[in-house]
Amino acid sequence: MQVNSKPFCFPFCFGAYFGACLAPCLAMVFCTSALRSVRAAPPANTDNPPDIKTIAPDLKVPVMENAPPAPGKRVKVIDPEFKGTDVYHALYLPTDWKKGKKYPVIVEYAGNKWRTSLGTVEGSKLGYGISGGKGVIWVCMPFVDIKNKRNASTWWGDVEATVSYCKKTVKNICDDYGGDSSAVFIAGFSRGAISCNFIGLHDDQIASLWAGFICHSHYDGVRKWGYPKSDRESALKRLKRLGGRPQFISHEKSVKATQDYLKAVYAKGNFTFQTLGFVNHTDTWVLRNIPERKAARQWV
Repeated sequence: MQVNSKPFCFPFCFGAYFGACLAPCLAMVFCTSALRSVRAAPPANTDNPPDIKTIAPDLKVPVMENAPPAPGKRVKVIDPEFKGTDVYHALYLPTDWKKGKKYPVIVEYAGNKWRTSLGTVEGSKLGYGISGGKGVIWVCMPFVDIKNKRNASTWWGDVEATVSYCKKTVKNICDDYGGDSSAVFIAGFSRGAISCNFIGLHDDQIASLWAGFICHSHYDGVRKWGYPKSDRESALKRLKRLGGRPQFISHEKSVKATQDYLKAVYAKGNFTFQTLGFVNHTDTWVLRNIPERKAARQWV
């Protein structure tokens, strides 16, 4: 697909810098193509991709604490509605957070409980790696298991409850902590990547929250899973709520399956594809100073 070189840009006050790789600033500009075109990163070495663990991390995700929210801390938050249950989310206020200022928000969903994923809000990493802990409020949302009164570590829990929880929490973050409602992003790894559309585009109201989407490893509609409405027809109904908003879509070894799917069903979309040159199905790549992380940060 041909790319129109004339950019269409819209500003978000990111109030941040991502380490030494970007200059300090109080505002950054988010740009998309005027044609909302499909773009692909250079292909990685798919014949013999290396192990991500051969590269030492330069970031360490803060441990979730039972403490009041504060700059540089990641804390466990139990909504009053769920007092006495094991339903909670994790809130991180950036090190440069100050009351009265506005900050972009990254809302993240975890992968299923698996070999490389705890399946928990505290096990999530994308938002911290992309922001470097500065200039961005980072919220890790639960999949709400109403029946068992806890966070679901596999798949969605109760979908309607999960969607409702997200809507309320995003509003609270914007009202109470200076989240910029015009600069809220949804992100996720594996199950969480699918949830960017499955949960994030579930209905018109929740779909309206997002300025952009960061989907790492898997994508809603590419394949059918063992839960209701994972079929392509249902996924396309959700995808129609995306409009022209941008998505950063990455995958280990190859992103071709998702790229082919979206070219076939939603070619007008504004998608950026990034292949990770590593064998691992993991979100820990954002904790390492590698070109793929730089690409994600530049996209944001």
